[in-house]
Formats: sequence, structure tokens, C-alpha cells
Amino acid sequence: MNIYEAIHERRSTRAFTAEPVEQHLIVRLIEAAAQAPSAMNLQPWVFTVVRDQALLEQVSSDAKAYLAKHCGDQLPESLQAMLNDERFQIFYHAPALIVIAAKTASEWAVEECALAAQNLMLAAHAEVLGSCWIGLAQRYLATPAGRQALHLPDECAPVAPVIVGYPCSVAADVQRKAPEIHWIG
Repeated sequence: MNIYEAIHERRSTRAFTAEPVEQHLIVRLIEAAAQAPSAMNLQPWVFTVVRDQALLEQVSSDAKAYLAKHCGDQLPESLQAMLNDERFQIFYHAPALIVIAAKTASEWAVEECALAAQNLMLAAHAEVLGSCWIGLAQRYLATPAGRQALHLPDECAPVAPVIVGYPCSVAADVQRKAPEIHWIG
């Protein structure tokens, strides 16, 4: 698969089989993520892999409660309904969660972790795995309780919670808008 195929074909996956992702594949994804560019080559990231389904259930439950309490009225009604649904699990029962956290307070650490996340998700697609950045988890994971659940030191800031697993089906093609381009010169 060439890079353009990966970029055009990768889609967010929210339905996974129960098959666990092999450790060597997760390591390959993280190695790809770590190839992301970073200012002055500081590589400010640390990766936490969660495959414990009971912990993912607990973090999902805690995150839903946190969001409902602290952000509920700011969220669209559709998200509020999801958070109030006992059956909804914010990690979509994926077999693995990879959290990319910034371990330094560099000015560009968040952006650099986001670049690493994109590399990870493209590598997952190349390995015939599905992935999805779970934005709903970010606020809770940034709290002391969220960092503690992942055993992250206080100085680490979770940036990109990405779920990974074998997709239940091939993602449908999504049409993208033509990019708006402004030419100078």
C-alpha cells in the first residue's frame, strides 16, 4: 500500500471484532508513531497501551459521568443522549486503547503528539486494523483521576486517545470536499 492509498482509504472505525491485537503489531504502530516530526527532535511523547477491558469499561463509565457533569449543557443533544445511554462505551469495545501523551511542556508538544497519532492511525490502516481518535475521552483523561487510571505521571498531558482493533467491516468511502486553496505568487 502506498502512502496516498493509506491517506485516502483510512477511516475512523467504531465497530471491532473481539480479536485482540497482537503485541508485535501494537509495537509496530507505536514505532511508526514515533517517526513523526518534532521540534528540535525532542520527541515529547509517551505511549500507554490499555488492553484491560475491565479498565476500559471503568474509564468509559467515569469519563461519561465526568462529561455529563462538567460539559453536559455544552454538548449537542446527540452527544448528551449517547452519554446517558448505559450501553454506550466511549471506546466502542475496541481491544486496545493507545494514549499518546506529551511528557514535556514544550510549546508544540500537543501538535507533535497529534502528528504521532496520525502516523499511528495510518500505520494501523496499513496493517488492516481500524482506529479512531476518541475525543470524548480527552477531557476526563486530563484530570488527575484520568491520569491516575492510566498510571500517567502528573507532568504528562494525554493528547490523543486512539482505539485500535480489527474492524467488523470495511469502512464505507466518504466523500471529502474539494480543498479550498489560496495561491500566492
